[in-house]
Amino acid sequence: MTATAVSPADVEEIEEALSDDRPWVTIVWNDPINLMSYVTYVFQKLFGYDRPTARKLMLDVHEKGRASVSNGTRDEMERDAARLHTYGLWATVRQD
Repeated sequence: MTATAVSPADVEEIEEALSDDRPWVTIVWNDPINLMSYVTYVFQKLFGYDRPTARKLMLDVHEKGRASVSNGTRDEMERDAARLHTYGLWATVRQD
């Protein structure tokens, strides 16, 4: 058997290609400012969640400190985070 040499650049390209396949998520973080009813309202308005789903996500934010509220491409998640920021919520984007 012969071994094939792989350069570091090839490894980086492979890692980038693999990591690009994973979905991105928008995470909303808990804050001491916004009311729970307001956060529920924002989730309903921005993402079209029904009240029980929006409330469950809000409770995750409140009790666990964060909740993943949407997933998709990086561009979509950055747009979602920007929209949440306009409503005063603290949101970040990361690869799932």
